[in-house]
Amino acid sequence: MPKRITLKHIANTFGVSIATVSKALSDSYEISTSTKEKIVAYARENNYKSKSIDLSLLHKKTKTIGVIIPNIMNSFFAKVFVGIETKATEHGYHLISCISNESYEKEVKTLELLKSDTLDGIIISLAEETQVKQQYAHLQNAINEGVPIVMFDRVSDTITCDKVIVNDMESAFEATEHLIKTGCKRVALISVIDNLSVGKLRVEGYKKALETSNIPIEEKLIVRIGKFEDFDTALKIVLADKTIDGLLCLEESAAVNALRIVKHMRYKIPEEMAIACFTNGKLLQHVTPSISAISQHGKFIGKTATDILIDRIENEDQNKPFVTKVVKTSLIARESTKPL
Repeated sequence: MPKRITLKHIANTFGVSIATVSKALSDSYEISTSTKEKIVAYARENNYKSKSIDLSLLHKKTKTIGVIIPNIMNSFFAKVFVGIETKATEHGYHLISCISNESYEKEVKTLELLKSDTLDGIIISLAEETQVKQQYAHLQNAINEGVPIVMFDRVSDTITCDKVIVNDMESAFEATEHLIKTGCKRVALISVIDNLSVGKLRVEGYKKALETSNIPIEEKLIVRIGKFEDFDTALKIVLADKTIDGLLCLEESAAVNALRIVKHMRYKIPEEMAIACFTNGKLLQHVTPSISAISQHGKFIGKTATDILIDRIENEDQNKPFVTKVVKTSLIARESTKPL
């Protein structure tokens, strides 16, 4: 990964003082035209950006990390942020946190702001719109400028950097298999995150579990609900088929809404309809009946991402290989599914 250059680095390259470099970049009359041209050209070629605080002038780290999450209302991201904050504090780092609100444009602008030299690195989970557009140039540009980046959960395979993920396919396989083993014959999948990489992987895991149990895959039972569609109507249409006896919801709020509708339709839970979902937020524990869930261990993901980033920041070896850490999930069985 390219290393961000500093005033000190430029000064050493040309055998001049930091003050001379600073004046040259400020187009000061005190510096000769030929020297200014050489220094400015070198700075441009190496993606130098002006420092805004004195610490950077001394080639010291700011001990500050930028965090970009797509949705603060999602309990998973809230848990991840807690993990990031805990580990950052432990290492003496400060955080600047931002929310992309699932917007590509806002993510681009936020990253542009954060990648200034006042930050040592960035932790990010991609916005939904970014994954839909599959436009990642802003991330690659930041990496090219020497900004260490760690992606978590929603990542892009086209960007080479450190990443922290869970095996979403395996986790969905486990949840579907749990429903089947507890007696479900026809399991429908409810997705409100079909645009996301994690949503697509979870659908694949669901299909794989059906195939393993010799259950036919029925596309009509894979219910993809867009953000502008009416969730209640879509689910009621599916549940009109009384032979469906299990639901795998790919996101927490979908599971809570599905539980409400299933209860309204007077299904007995879990005898007539079992429900399992991602992720393991507190709300799932307190609804009646409580909902079985895949825990992604968000706090641990946040801690792991922060450890990796800080190690990258403080390690002088610029050739250190990037890592992808896969965090193992856990299935927490509750009242919405039958006991094994």
